[in-house]
Amino acid sequence: MFTFNGIRFALGALSLLPVIFIFEGKQLTKEKIKKAVPPGLLTGMALFTASTLQQYGVKETASAGEAGFLTGLYTVLVPVLGILFRKKPTLFTAGGTTLALVGLYFVSVKDSFSISWGHWVMIIGAFFWAWHIIAVDFFVSKVPSLTFACIQFSVCAVLSLGSMVLFEEVVWQNLTAALPVTVYSGLMSVGVAFTLQILGQKKADPAFAAIVLSTESVFSAIGGALILGETMTARGYVGCTLIFCGIVVSQLKDVIDRWMVKKPSQSAKEP
Repeated sequence: MFTFNGIRFALGALSLLPVIFIFEGKQLTKEKIKKAVPPGLLTGMALFTASTLQQYGVKETASAGEAGFLTGLYTVLVPVLGILFRKKPTLFTAGGTTLALVGLYFVSVKDSFSISWGHWVMIIGAFFWAWHIIAVDFFVSKVPSLTFACIQFSVCAVLSLGSMVLFEEVVWQNLTAALPVTVYSGLMSVGVAFTLQILGQKKADPAFAAIVLSTESVFSAIGGALILGETMTARGYVGCTLIFCGIVVSQLKDVIDRWMVKKPSQSAKEP
């Protein structure tokens, strides 16, 4: 658990170094780097805690589907916790969040389940995922985005590798066998996906970002069907539809606002 996270987040941080050099190198100064360190430390610790609790919960419950649903509770927690930062959710956001959460349940949970210790661990982890999304939204416009991402990945890697030394015994044979998966996860899941999340949150509301991130379960179901030959039930199709509807509903206010702004200007041009 700690070994996997430590290596993949270290790879993710390293993969960003040439990207930072290309896109932020000329504007990057010591002052800007120092300014990005405290936010990177804070979000990195949240990321470490959230990912650790998620993987521990999966280990205890042995159910990736239930883990996906319980982790996805951040879709509700983000707008709720956002109130603390004076970001009151609209009715459209609340409706979209509800649809996405119900859809997430249909996609992830095949049958009913009872709450166990592992489930509670993942529920606690959902609070840290929500906090991570909110913290990224708060800091990302104030510091260089790619440098900020690299710092938080590095913090998560250091904490994970330190925990590995303290709590795990590294079996090199197992590590070698899992190397392709670890490298892919480090470069794509961390280096690309998490970085795109940070860049996207420069413009997106955190509640909407949480709803969009809940589509992870949809793409995992699609990937399972295409790569592993798994079949999706009618329940899964309903869940995917609800998540998509949640995204659309959560954005209706912006669409209506833009339409209302354009309407007077268009009518004013008419003779």
